[in-house]
Amino acid sequence: MSVALARIIELPRLEDERGALSLIEAEAHVPFEIRRLYWLYGVPASASRGAHAHRELEQVVIALAGGLSIVLDDGSARRTFELSRPDHGLYVPPRLWRELYAFLPGTVCLVAASEVYREADYIRDYAAFTREVTAA
Repeated sequence: MSVALARIIELPRLEDERGALSLIEAEAHVPFEIRRLYWLYGVPASASRGAHAHRELEQVVIALAGGLSIVLDDGSARRTFELSRPDHGLYVPPRLWRELYAFLPGTVCLVAASEVYREADYIRDYAAFTREVTAA
C-alpha cells in the first residue's frame, strides 16, 4: 500500500442561519462500510497517538473540533496531513504506519473504521511493519 492512496475526503456540509451539519454515509462518502466508530479527546498537546499500522482495516479520521497532525508512512515514503475542519476526513488505507500528534487544546477526533477491533490486525512495532510491507 502506498501513502499516495491516502487522501482528504470532503464531506457534505449543509449550512444555514441555524449553523452547519456534516455527515458520512457508508460507501457514499467513505470507501468502505463503517463497522466501528471511536473518538479521541483530552489528548495533551505533547502526546502522540497511533504508532501502529493495520493489515486490513481502513479508516477515515476527522477532527470534529480543534486540530491535529497525522503522519502516514508506507515503509518507503511519508506524508503529513493537517486536520482542523469537521467537514474534511483523512482516508487511511490499510498497511500504512500512522502517528497522530500536535493535538490542539479541545481537539475531538472521530475515527470511522471498516472493521471491529481485532488485535491480530495491528502491527505495533515499526521494524516489524517495515519487514512485513517490504516482503509483500
